[in-house]
Amino acid sequence: MAKMHTRRKGNSGSTRPGRTEAPAWSMYDADEITNIILDLWKQGNSTSVIGMILRDNYGVPDVKVATGKKITSILAENDSAPSLPEDLYNLIVKAIRMRKHLSKNHKDVHNGRSLHLTEAKIRRLVKYYKANKVLPADWKYKPETAEMLITR
Repeated sequence: MAKMHTRRKGNSGSTRPGRTEAPAWSMYDADEITNIILDLWKQGNSTSVIGMILRDNYGVPDVKVATGKKITSILAENDSAPSLPEDLYNLIVKAIRMRKHLSKNHKDVHNGRSLHLTEAKIRRLVKYYKANKVLPADWKYKPETAEMLITR
């Protein structure tokens, strides 16, 4: 697949093996995994970090196979869901960092272009999430008020 804002090809990645049930060597059941996810969320970890901690420290290869639900849906069931999807949140944080940099370094034209491309990605993601009803229809990204959006 091609990259979004370049003329180069993207990197291909490895594919997970297709599993329908948890492997026999996995020691945790669905309730234990749910409790671990909630504890890690309360500690301030993001959903992708929670997945990596479960994989590396607890030996849970895939949360969805083990519990039947994704991490975000487990958090939503327990009223702990994040207000923004993680990919959108990370792009907004990146745009805020770029704006701070540009306020100190006015002549940095490369970072200015990077900021335009990042905000284009944000707008594209917002359009997608509105269409899939993840975000409300009246939600709008404004660079001036973006720092208020990133509170957890």
